[in-house]
Amino acid sequence: MKYVLIIHEVNDYAVWKKIFDAAAAIRKEAGEISYQVFQIGQERNRIVHFSIWTAHEAARTFFESDELIRVRKAGGVKSPQFMYLEQLEAGVL
Repeated sequence: MKYVLIIHEVNDYAVWKKIFDAAAAIRKEAGEISYQVFQIGQERNRIVHFSIWTAHEAARTFFESDELIRVRKAGGVKSPQFMYLEQLEAGVL
């Protein structure tokens, strides 16, 4: 499993969420397996998108594609920060 963490601000969460949901099929086709969306603190327009992908290369190709750049722009995404994560350890306490 490969993990991707994206932190970004959006102009309007409701607008962004509609576009995000509409892109579910293209995200799945690109290799996204699952996702979680969080807000940072009480700031509804500061979003964390955490997802599991089939491969980091698939995620990078998708996130850097012209199509997704247009989707982000339409969704009012500001300065996304992408982190491609490798799990070192997990546990339950």
